[in-house]
Amino acid sequence: MLTVETIRKIRLAFHRDGKSIRKITKDLTLSRNTVRKVIRSDQTAFEYKRKVQPRPKLENFVKTLEERMSSDQKLPKKQRRTAQMLYEELQLQGYTGGYDAVRRYAKQWREDNKRSGVQVFIPLVYEPGEAFQFDWSHESVQMDGMPVKVKVAHIRLCHSRLFLAVGYPRETQEMVFDAHIQAFDHFEGVCRRGIYDNLKAVVNKILTGKERNFNNRFSQLSSHYLFEPVACTPASGWEKGQVENQVGVVRRRFFTPRLKVKDFDELNAYLKECCLTWAKTQKHPTFPDKTVWEVYETEKPYLTKLPPHFDGYAERPARVSAPAVWSLMTGTATA
Repeated sequence: MLTVETIRKIRLAFHRDGKSIRKITKDLTLSRNTVRKVIRSDQTAFEYKRKVQPRPKLENFVKTLEERMSSDQKLPKKQRRTAQMLYEELQLQGYTGGYDAVRRYAKQWREDNKRSGVQVFIPLVYEPGEAFQFDWSHESVQMDGMPVKVKVAHIRLCHSRLFLAVGYPRETQEMVFDAHIQAFDHFEGVCRRGIYDNLKAVVNKILTGKERNFNNRFSQLSSHYLFEPVACTPASGWEKGQVENQVGVVRRRFFTPRLKVKDFDELNAYLKECCLTWAKTQKHPTFPDKTVWEVYETEKPYLTKLPPHFDGYAERPARVSAPAVWSLMTGTATA
């Protein structure tokens, strides 16, 4: 293999010193083809990679090695076997080759399979009543004569594409609960799964893969309405692509030009009417001979029936003074 230093000498001799290929070949004891290759390529380094790495001694142990790495993939990173440990285990089974062959194969296998153990793909086609998606957007309106930024909650049925947008002053947990309650009433039922971004009001902590530590009160909401929450992989917006696209539709169709409303009640009445009009006039992308509303009517029987309303308060730790506790217990006011 040509070293960088040899290539440098060939290039200097030809381009700077004006030596012929025959002279360079004689001085550096190289073949003419090698010298021509360097001159014609105009490269300063050559890298050779084998297309197939021979491993005659490892070949009979590849299946065992892959099985062990595959089982390790399900474990936390700190509990997985290193290449050295895998090498020593193969030695006990009769492997007589070198450690480097095991290390190279293990490294390549892990690069090829690094996502397979943790990434779960959300389907792009949904059965009736299977799932809904939730997201927030920020929109600008003129409220009571003043420019105001409002937070808009979007909830969308994945099969029929029916959705509801609800405006709020903030993105607190109480607002998240209220948006769900209003949307479920609007849909007259609940899907089996809900797909979310990793919202602070929903997820306390992101764990391995798709595992999440969900907020206690949000878990109570999902238990009350009998749906399973599923959080997206960070930075993988395509996993809730329908509601992501819906944000753009709502912004262009419902908030452009800038809305002028008196208060949030007027805003949300307007948004609900727009959502219904859109559903009853928009053709369904999968069933083009039907509107979104017509597909929703076929999906509606598959939705879980609504239980009594959920009490959407949020739990927050707080310190309370002794006089305040006594006031609450006795029903007397304190100064």
